[in-house]
Amino acid sequence: MQYFFVEHRGTPTCLICTEKVAVHKEYNLKRHYTTRHAEEYEKYQGDERANRIANLKTCLLRQQDFFKKATKESNAAVKASYMVSEMIATAGKPFTEGEFVKKCILQAASIICPEKKGQFSNISLSANTVAERISDLSNDIYDQLCEKAKCFSAYSVALDETTDITDTAQLAMYVRGVNDNFEVMEELLRVIPMHGQTTAQEIFCQLCDAIKNAGLPWKRFVGITTNGALSMTRRKNGLVALVKKKLEEEGVEEAIALHCIIHQQALCSKCLKFDNVMSVVVKCINQIKSRGLKHRRFRAFLEEMESEYGDVLYFTEVRWLSRGNVLKRFFELRAEVKAFMEKDGVAVPVLSDPKWLMDLAFLVDITHELNVLNKKLQGQGQLVSAAYDNVRAFSTKLVLWKAQLSQTNLCHFPACKALADAGTPFSGEKYVDVILKLQEEFDHRFADFKTHRATFQIFADPFSFDVQDAPPVLQMELIDLQCNSELKAKFREVSGKVDKLGQFLRELTPSFPELSRMFKRTMCLFGSTYLCEKLFSTLNFNKSKYRSRLTDDHLQAILRVSTASSLHPNVARLCERRRCQVSGSKK
Repeated sequence: MQYFFVEHRGTPTCLICTEKVAVHKEYNLKRHYTTRHAEEYEKYQGDERANRIANLKTCLLRQQDFFKKATKESNAAVKASYMVSEMIATAGKPFTEGEFVKKCILQAASIICPEKKGQFSNISLSANTVAERISDLSNDIYDQLCEKAKCFSAYSVALDETTDITDTAQLAMYVRGVNDNFEVMEELLRVIPMHGQTTAQEIFCQLCDAIKNAGLPWKRFVGITTNGALSMTRRKNGLVALVKKKLEEEGVEEAIALHCIIHQQALCSKCLKFDNVMSVVVKCINQIKSRGLKHRRFRAFLEEMESEYGDVLYFTEVRWLSRGNVLKRFFELRAEVKAFMEKDGVAVPVLSDPKWLMDLAFLVDITHELNVLNKKLQGQGQLVSAAYDNVRAFSTKLVLWKAQLSQTNLCHFPACKALADAGTPFSGEKYVDVILKLQEEFDHRFADFKTHRATFQIFADPFSFDVQDAPPVLQMELIDLQCNSELKAKFREVSGKVDKLGQFLRELTPSFPELSRMFKRTMCLFGSTYLCEKLFSTLNFNKSKYRSRLTDDHLQAILRVSTASSLHPNVARLCERRRCQVSGSKK
């Protein structure tokens, strides 16, 4: 200390001029002091010299704290910018919303903590900055996905396409993979704008590029789930056929190709025509809601009647649950609708026809059950075996309902029962034929799932499956597994708990390699394209008529950030990269 030096971060630093000395030797310190400061500071001796050194040391630490504080505030402002940008993307707000958010923050800060308003003003939320931040977040999520993909033991993809507000075909690809620890991850792989033709060959090329860019090997590709369009499923030159040819060239086992189970269920529902009912319901609803004045009068009429509901619902053909919801609401408001239409001078005679009302009630009951099934098939992270179990359960219910209707047993048809109890005649034969037709439709569909029914059953409950019906490669291991009382007890504990199933399966890996491989292949299959459909809702919300000029890159970044489920952007790493960038350098 006699030469006015302190050690800072392992390097001797002069307290007077803050210059650093490379080598910590007394000779170097003394020479620096003698040649630079001795003439001015030699006069300080004893306590006076010690006080001077203490003052200089305090001054140096204060300077260092100032820069540390400035750096900390700068880092906090960048982090806040990323966090707000992520919220803007998730909420589907335009990039320009960042400037409005900043104004709100500054207004609140000026009231609550005016002394810190300057720190909040450092948060950059201009439209360009928000767009850049969202792109950074998207790239980070994609990098994490590529890193996770290296550990996949097996993976499958789900593909679907839609058309956006600018008539551009958008192809959505999701990937679902499972690693050696039986941990399942499903994330958006890519959203690809198809500006030209959407042929099977074009889609296949885009799929190959997406798989290659993500570092996913074809040898671990086990399944593909599509929307069932001709470009996807055509036998010779459809996407599925092209994928199978590619796997054959790569010498890989044939992949499992599935048609979205929700799409197939919706197609089965279309056999319920009942045009005599739907035409009247849609006509009445359109009559009520076609003009603003009449619609307001109808809602006021429902208030006067103290009705449970305040309005009827519009019917939309493309929405899975629309028909059931519309019919249920109309049935519950049938008396009010009839009274209002008569009051308005537009009589609807069938609203008093008991046969027509019973048709309406039956359609309400059966579409409600179809909606219940549809909701069971929806959801993220659902196992393909569980989805198919729900379809098989519904098919079994159809057999029961057919028998009960033939005996005029309406215990599972509440709307029909309500009318029958009120004295409306019920004829079961007509509705038995409808159930039979629906049953035949369900038997005709889902052929792709039926092909792999044995695999799904082994996966769902390997301990109760008949070994003789299992593939030969699994039979020996299946016998060993079924005779293991300890594993059987553990399986019963985790049965039905998807989150704990992986914990049980991890114990099988060393002793049951073939079963473990089969379980991984089954776990990573998509049963539906539900995630693609959900993504399209987000896409249409973001790329609307108010944001139709949103670029393809920005749209993909928004969708990746807003739909990420198991992956989250590493904001700390992004802030670190941003801090290391040289000012004025190209990004």
